[in-house]
Amino acid sequence: MEVTGGAYCHEPTDQVLARSVRSGNVSVMKLVLLAGTNRPESNTRKVVAQLEAIYKDLGYKPTVVDLAELPAEIFSPSSYAAKPASFARFNDAILASDGLHVVTPEYNGGMPGVLKYFIDMLKFPESFEHRPVAFTGIAAGVWGALRPVEQLQAVFGYRNAHLYPERVFIPAVHGHLGASGGITTPEILARLKAQAAGFAAFVQTIK
Repeated sequence: MEVTGGAYCHEPTDQVLARSVRSGNVSVMKLVLLAGTNRPESNTRKVVAQLEAIYKDLGYKPTVVDLAELPAEIFSPSSYAAKPASFARFNDAILASDGLHVVTPEYNGGMPGVLKYFIDMLKFPESFEHRPVAFTGIAAGVWGALRPVEQLQAVFGYRNAHLYPERVFIPAVHGHLGASGGITTPEILARLKAQAAGFAAFVQTIK
């Protein structure tokens, strides 16, 4: 994949990753996986864990940012003016990343409120300016969080992020998760693997 005149020209993902391995860039690329809900033991977090394993198989060591770990003090109205020190590690992880992979559930036809709030709490504009971002949506319903992902694309587009176009939607997510929390449906797993490999190549090209 090459960037030419503002457009992305596709090169086979395996070629891009092979070149990255030869140059030593794979291991040092900083990828962040964002679990977009603060619900404890969520299905979102299980899908994030699956993606984490996939990225590790590709040679990366992604950082997981889990909104279930947000400090209570960030929800004080005073946080709009001054962020608590306990929020620094969340903000720093985003700022240090070369690419951000967001996994979002669908709540009442939209993204979780805590995810939008988290975005609002991050530094503006540097948190997302020209940062590569990918999206995976999960839902109990049949659309697999299509609406939340489209909402996020609008927000990140407004923030001048580089949007990776290959999205993955997982409908009826409960039926695709095994007892240990991993994805058990081969087709869904293949989509996630293709998305992760493609996004890594996308990030490497922009980086």
